[in-house]
Amino acid sequence: MGLGRLGRLADQYKFSVLAVWVAIIVFFALFAFKLPSVLSGNGFDYEGTYNETRDILEKDFGQPESTVILLFEKEKGVPEQEWHAYIQDTFKRLKKVKSASSVTSPFEMEGMFKGNYAYGVISYDKDAGSLADEIRELKTFLKSDKGIRVKMTGEPVIVKDLNEASQKDLARAEMIGLPIALVVLILAFGGLVAASIPLIIGIVSILTTMGIMYFFSYTANLSIFVLNIVPMIGLALSIDFALLIINRYKEELQTKSVRESIEITVATAGRAIIFSALCVFIGLSGLLFIQIDIFQNVALGGMVVVFVSALCAVTFLPAFLSLLGERIHKFTLIKPGKNKKSWWHSFAKTVMKHPVIMMLAAFAILIACLIPAMDMRLTIPGTDSLPKNVESRVAYETFRKEFQPEDKRDYQKITVVFEANGRMVDEENLDAASKAIANLEDSKLVNSIESIFTATGISNGVEYTQAKILSSGEAAAAQKFAMAEEHFIKENKMLVNVFLKTGEHSNKARAWVREWSEKDYGLKTYFGGHIKFEQEIFDEIYEKAPYGLALIFLSTFIILMMAFRSILIPLKAILMNVLSLGATFGIVVYTFQQGHLGTEPVDIALILPVFVFSLVFGLSMDYEVFLISRIQEFYLETGDNSKSTILGLTTTSKIITSAAAIMIVVTGAFAFTGVMPVKQLGVGIAIAIFIDATLVRMVLVPSLMKLLGDWNWWFFGHGKKKVQRES
Repeated sequence: MGLGRLGRLADQYKFSVLAVWVAIIVFFALFAFKLPSVLSGNGFDYEGTYNETRDILEKDFGQPESTVILLFEKEKGVPEQEWHAYIQDTFKRLKKVKSASSVTSPFEMEGMFKGNYAYGVISYDKDAGSLADEIRELKTFLKSDKGIRVKMTGEPVIVKDLNEASQKDLARAEMIGLPIALVVLILAFGGLVAASIPLIIGIVSILTTMGIMYFFSYTANLSIFVLNIVPMIGLALSIDFALLIINRYKEELQTKSVRESIEITVATAGRAIIFSALCVFIGLSGLLFIQIDIFQNVALGGMVVVFVSALCAVTFLPAFLSLLGERIHKFTLIKPGKNKKSWWHSFAKTVMKHPVIMMLAAFAILIACLIPAMDMRLTIPGTDSLPKNVESRVAYETFRKEFQPEDKRDYQKITVVFEANGRMVDEENLDAASKAIANLEDSKLVNSIESIFTATGISNGVEYTQAKILSSGEAAAAQKFAMAEEHFIKENKMLVNVFLKTGEHSNKARAWVREWSEKDYGLKTYFGGHIKFEQEIFDEIYEKAPYGLALIFLSTFIILMMAFRSILIPLKAILMNVLSLGATFGIVVYTFQQGHLGTEPVDIALILPVFVFSLVFGLSMDYEVFLISRIQEFYLETGDNSKSTILGLTTTSKIITSAAAIMIVVTGAFAFTGVMPVKQLGVGIAIAIFIDATLVRMVLVPSLMKLLGDWNWWFFGHGKKKVQRES
């Protein structure tokens, strides 16, 4: 019994085990506190055509990699002279910003003043996610005056605000979740000592994992969402594992010595933990197929925290319990009742008396909840992820309203770059480009196109060449051609802006850019713009997610099949999980997208279905393994499937419900956060765990166990008698 021996060793060498763990904790904790400083961006980075086009725009057309917008606003009574003097003074100070590649004031270009608003632009040759220090520096040069305000916005500022809001949300969620989790633990164990241990294990697992993640920052781009995901998974999972170990230890301690209790606990509960950790680990590993930073980050952080939590549960925790011994009962606040049948026992018997009715009722509820999920609209988190009152969001929405032309505000802009073999101003290349543009104009979804031809009022290459020759003797006409070429042509490349008759985050726009990106225009063509970025992200997920699902389903089936020597139990577990997760997505759509329960309608963050599925599928298997492991123990002793199911539910329901309650509290606390994707993710996980702990674990599992009887334990000819004989 390998795990039993591990328990003996943990007891025998407890001081050595604890000393090693203390060293590990101290070492990694030092780096854990540095982790926020190496996190950046929202994690949606993908090496595709969008990035290629962006590189061309930066290198060939001089477009900055990142821009910060300074939005100036004055009250009506402020004199125009004072207003202009304030802006000039501000930009005089901004000339000292050495980190910026360029500084453009409203006086340098037309259209940067409008009524009581004006804007300027600070450009940087760095990625938006790595400009947090530069933005803080920039803020020191800005100061408001009487009746005049200046606000910063743009992608770098929004990313920074998302990062800071995520960190504040994490602290807020912990302040809400941890005290309630402690109360739940006291109710579960009845004493302060036993209740505090799972929280200690949770903190140990999170600190160690975050310290390990710091070292991954040298080889990977880590998103700020790591700060939310690692504590969310780590705290819930490590508390779950600790609950199982402590509960079994206390149970064995009633009739056995400390050493025997630890040995049996690690052999039984430790086995369940290893199998459940494997399920969660594989569930998260499915995200690795998707080559987008945020999914890779969550997979990496989640897998590390699962490994650390499981290792901590079967080594550190047994050694700690051995040190405590009988003192685990210290400071008991709630004494357990004696010789009293629990409510769980009565409920399990009731369910198993009416298995068909209970099963149909549970399925009906789940299917009803699932229906809204059919209309789920997914979107990539952006400005609207921030709370409405955050300055960068307010400033961006004001800037968009005041300075984006009304006729283009509601249209989706796509940037197209044509690349020729020779000079783009050669007649044959201009002619090929004009034909390609005419082809684009024929699309019903295209509203308008900006190109060198619209700028000069000429329709094709031949006419352009002739008109340019004729204009050489006229200064104004020659200047018009020169300015058009400077903006739209760089050596062998031409810039074209296409405006579609669709708003942001449109399925039609994504389909259009996907279709037209694959056409042959006679020139090498690059498509860019935000909708191209979205299309590539969506396509990557839709193409790769099935591989992750196949890995999760197949691996989970094999692990559970080997763990329980059963064919039907893993099949049931997978099908029930899929159904309960579908119901979860339906409730999330009903709540957020349809705007019920006091929320304003907002699309569902693209990360939600992928993350919730990967996380909750594994965590639900966590509870499944805990429950079925105990039922199997009783079945091997008695050979009675019905009795074993009732006993298994009776002995584990309290601890599983406590674990689920803590998970719901820890993740549900993120409902009170301001960053919308994190809010949706926390609520989604909390709902999924609630459904799993109630309808699935309390109703569907016992009713199906009853209906299938001894067939639950059939395994390639290994029936009930074979199982009993081998036991």
